[in-house]
Amino acid sequence: MDFKIALVPGDGIGPEVIEETIKVLNKIGEKYNHKFQFTTVLAGGAAIDAVGNCLPQDTIDVCKNSDAILLGAVGGWKWDTLPGDKRPERAILGLRKQLGLFANLRPALLFEELAEACPLKSEIIEGGLDIVVVRELTGGIYFGEKGFKDTELGRAAYDVEQYAEEEVRRIAVVAFDMAMKRNKRITSVDKANVLESSRLWRSVVNEVAKDYPDVELNHLYVDNAAMQMVRNPKQFDVIVTSNIFGDILSDEASMITGSIGMLPSASLAKGNFGLYEPVHGSAPDIAGQNQANPMAAILSAAMMLRYSFGLLKEADNIEKAIKSVLSQGYRTADIMSSGYKLIGTKEAGDRIISQL
Repeated sequence: MDFKIALVPGDGIGPEVIEETIKVLNKIGEKYNHKFQFTTVLAGGAAIDAVGNCLPQDTIDVCKNSDAILLGAVGGWKWDTLPGDKRPERAILGLRKQLGLFANLRPALLFEELAEACPLKSEIIEGGLDIVVVRELTGGIYFGEKGFKDTELGRAAYDVEQYAEEEVRRIAVVAFDMAMKRNKRITSVDKANVLESSRLWRSVVNEVAKDYPDVELNHLYVDNAAMQMVRNPKQFDVIVTSNIFGDILSDEASMITGSIGMLPSASLAKGNFGLYEPVHGSAPDIAGQNQANPMAAILSAAMMLRYSFGLLKEADNIEKAIKSVLSQGYRTADIMSSGYKLIGTKEAGDRIISQL
């Protein structure tokens, strides 16, 4: 089968981890008789430097005409002084909105081989962790009305949190569908004791739940959910929540697994189209030094194979290869500890390929 993939290497370590991901996908294509056609486009700081715009129209056009997108990372110190609407990170928000990428899936999976990297007590994580945060991605406070106004206390700024019923309904359906394929447990996180938007959120989630009688639904306020994530993370299976709450909780979930450098993500539109990227940032302090961990980017490619292309055994093959490399004691710097063998970005990619 043939697939068209838009590549957005981006900034910092982005190009390095994408390079290793391409190598892995080419090996998968060779093994399973698939052809991946890659088209590289600019976004983020690299696009600002090249054309003065963090998200050129050419990039949007190529992405729209592709079957999926692989993104490395955007941003870095170089562009920190730019105004908010000109910063590299605006490219991500723009892609989400332009491409209708409303559902963000962030697995927080604790590899057995990396259990010692988890900051929680061993008795809390015994048996491993496997949580998926389903975050609404194109609504809420990040996309609501914003601005400045004068008040009696001086200049004030505001950002409006707003959700429409359909925005909540469609993300809830994604989460319930995922719960049906897992352990049939879902936790909806809101702040319904304070926010009107959360009261609407909870009401719509309850409506959707009626169509999934086999799924156990629980509601938590976001402050309690944050506490429970470190107190008893195994109670969670699928978490569904708003844009801002999901942004925070998914980062918390990623850190309790031991390394943000190991975690992939998917941002999905209706149908099979999606953007796939590692959770880690651009890490400009180690860019170009062959130190970055490419495993999150490679695992993001595995998610692409599974969710956008329906290539389940190919995705499983990649995940098993990474697990095998970890089992052999190889570690990149971010997950390194005493007694293991330190490897760089390129060697990590090569060793994963050798296990495919």
